[in-house]
Amino acid sequence: MRAPKFWSNPPGAPGLIARLLSPIGALYARATARRIANASPWRAPVPVICIGNVTAGGTGKTPTALAVAERLRNRGVAVHFVTRGHGGLEKGPHQVDIRRDSHARVGDEPLLLAAIAPTWVAKDRAAGAKAAVEAGAETIILDDGHQNPSVAKDLSIIVVDAGAGFGNGFCIPAGPLREPVETGLARADAVALIGESDVATPGLPAGAPVLRARLKPRFTGLSLTGAKVIAFAGIGRPDKFFDTVRSMGAVIVQQVAFADHARFAPQMLKRLELDAMRADALLVTTEKDAARMPAWFRGKATTVPVEMAFEDEAALDALLDRIAPRSNDKGATSASIG
Repeated sequence: MRAPKFWSNPPGAPGLIARLLSPIGALYARATARRIANASPWRAPVPVICIGNVTAGGTGKTPTALAVAERLRNRGVAVHFVTRGHGGLEKGPHQVDIRRDSHARVGDEPLLLAAIAPTWVAKDRAAGAKAAVEAGAETIILDDGHQNPSVAKDLSIIVVDAGAGFGNGFCIPAGPLREPVETGLARADAVALIGESDVATPGLPAGAPVLRARLKPRFTGLSLTGAKVIAFAGIGRPDKFFDTVRSMGAVIVQQVAFADHARFAPQMLKRLELDAMRADALLVTTEKDAARMPAWFRGKATTVPVEMAFEDEAALDALLDRIAPRSNDKGATSASIG
């Protein structure tokens, strides 16, 4: 789904629609709080790291999860991902096989995660965590799940898109919040603030760090300097991808934004291909979108991978020190995703 425009209104001026829907948002928030308060989380015998957020839509959870996993792997830790598999039909627990599984079965993000470490799709997050432990996981990373109380977390990192912040400050459907900001941040050990803009972080526990990070193009030898491109993306905030493409020196002659996890209709892909031919332009998209492309279209669009870069890597490592010693650390720096 594409987020309504009024979700991004400033908190002081949320708009009429948001105000009318706010009673429903309040009920949504109370239901979430009640579900969390009444839960009996399963405690895994290995550390569990949750990479979550307090808003709906893309904030950078998956690239953050990949970056954390890469750092742990370079410490010699056997990391497994557990994820809901948004957009896929698989209920799980199911270990993703990138050679056989399609995005229709497991979703697009699990295919990217599985390229880095064993990944389990499970609508029942506790069942997925148990399967990961049985398969040899020494640390589990939950990609999303801050509002899912079925598994006890040892480290919770909330990812915040600095450009979007917390939107109009209302809960779904009146705004983008899954729960009130202060309530969600009170359960966090740190905030990963992604992007250049700044947002307030009310309710963060005293002493909890704010990790500043940004997405940057991953070096693959691909040069877009001066190239005419048609950029398309079906992610939480497509504008972030378009900005990345511009930062590589490309000239965007057309940009097409789809809803997050959108399924590409054949006629739409053929239209993009035709537009690129007419404009003598290169089609470019994200790795996440490439995972949802049909086989006949692969190779017709160039994938632009990106990676998460943390400004203060020592602060991130200090957080991870709580659960994994650094005796085998080889100095990882980042992980990639599109």
